[in-house]
Amino acid sequence: MAWTLATGNALAIATVRSRLSFHLRRSFSSIATNAASSQMAKVGVVQMTSTNDLEANFQTCSRLVKEAAAEGVKLLCFPESFSFIGARMGESIEIAEPLDGPIMQRYCSLAREANIWLSLGGFQEKGPDDVHICNTHVLLDNYGKIRNSYRKIHLFDVDVPGNMVYKESSFTTPGDAVVAEDSPIGRLGLTVCYDLRFPELYQMLRFHYQAQVLLVPSAFTKVTGEAHWEILLRARAIETQCYVIAAAQAGKHNEKRESYGDSIIIDPWGTVIARLPDRLCTGFAVAEIDLSKIDSVRTKMPISMHRVLDSCSKSSSL
Repeated sequence: MAWTLATGNALAIATVRSRLSFHLRRSFSSIATNAASSQMAKVGVVQMTSTNDLEANFQTCSRLVKEAAAEGVKLLCFPESFSFIGARMGESIEIAEPLDGPIMQRYCSLAREANIWLSLGGFQEKGPDDVHICNTHVLLDNYGKIRNSYRKIHLFDVDVPGNMVYKESSFTTPGDAVVAEDSPIGRLGLTVCYDLRFPELYQMLRFHYQAQVLLVPSAFTKVTGEAHWEILLRARAIETQCYVIAAAQAGKHNEKRESYGDSIIIDPWGTVIARLPDRLCTGFAVAEIDLSKIDSVRTKMPISMHRVLDSCSKSSSL
């Protein structure tokens, strides 16, 4: 009888242990699944052709926001000058408003109603005087609050071969601050268009501001876009090991201005993971941001540990 009881007790204990092990494995599996899903977030990149019609541009943005929200997108990124592109000199200055003005407040309401984060770059923010604006990238959260704003540092003063002369500094005051902000899809680095040609800004965002996702809302010209758009974006992704989301203006805005288009999302290895099927159409493309992929790339290629020049003092002249 003693042997039978001992055997029975042993079997009971074994059964309890087996069940406990099963429940623990299931719990740990659930935890792992939840942790993995928390590393993933769906983002969208917009392509559009803005004009000097504020209401028409808003209606386009509103439609795209609602469609993206219905698809589960957590952050939707719009291109530079999403709300307005002037058809004549001085028109952008005439419509410019502060960030708490009625134009931006409509977009804040849009974000709140759709329960979605919006990257809006760049907005014609009223400048320090009556003849200047700021080209401002505005980040809204899903409550419709402005989480941060970045004023474009590098202004486009260029004589584009075979195109036209641009002199952004004639009516725009440059920013002087690097901006990064936490979000549900990771830490975002905010830039605008021509900034793309200055890799030191993106290096700062990665190595000094811990950015994981770089936002590059743009209105590249047709000539410069054909030559450099994708290669510059992929280079910024590769050298910073960040995702890059590049929303682009596309097509003819008026008789004098045309944009290249080709909105794309690039992963930290430099691979294009989303783009619209037509370089000039209006719409958005969707991809998943996987923060674990950033960690994987940075672990396998630990450039942050190998950087030398950033910590070196400048050598003296010979």
